[in-house]
Amino acid sequence: MRFSIILPVLNEEATIESQLLQLNTRCAHHDCEILVVDGGSCDGTVMLAQRHAQVISAKCGRATQMNAGAQVASGKILLFLHADTILPQDALFRIEEALKQPGVVGGAFRMCFNCHQWPYRLVAFFTNIRSRMLNVYTGDQAYFMWARSFQAVGGYPEQELMEDLEIITRLRKQGHLVLLPQYVVTSARRHEQIGLVRSVFFMWYLRMLYRFGVSPAQLRVMYMDVR
Repeated sequence: MRFSIILPVLNEEATIESQLLQLNTRCAHHDCEILVVDGGSCDGTVMLAQRHAQVISAKCGRATQMNAGAQVASGKILLFLHADTILPQDALFRIEEALKQPGVVGGAFRMCFNCHQWPYRLVAFFTNIRSRMLNVYTGDQAYFMWARSFQAVGGYPEQELMEDLEIITRLRKQGHLVLLPQYVVTSARRHEQIGLVRSVFFMWYLRMLYRFGVSPAQLRVMYMDVR
């Protein structure tokens, strides 16, 4: 099965080349295309990415960029990956196995941080527990899904935040979602820059506001990008 790996990026010159080198290694024994969707970077992101992947330009916004990548993707399986999240070595094989199960339309991986201090390990532990019990994942956990299922739900909603929670809700109506036991390693840079406790509680607060009907546009004003 052909994979389309889609990375939405903006000013990621510090991580993009090492990420793409690792991705090309992961893809060595699979039929893959890697699509980097740039949202208007003003650093060396595009130049570096063009050495290792196909680069597409799109209007800035994670949902918009991921939809733009999916629109040109040729794979039967879509994998959405953040520029600072590293897949396990056998990720693509595990995804193929999962999607062969009857009724499975998509899923994600467990996660850990690239920081091994115990507070970060604790946050990752509870994130994985929540994912397993509630079938709720974050974008850091590398969403994968059948392309046909992505199309059936209309792709990511074109909103400024919480697009990951929204598409998972929609995919559940199409079939089963699975949490794979392997771990992606995601960067702790956001937590490190603004403080772990502050960052965790702030994201919980934003999700609560979203559940109570606050618009993604209003939440975006409160949200801070960290790279």
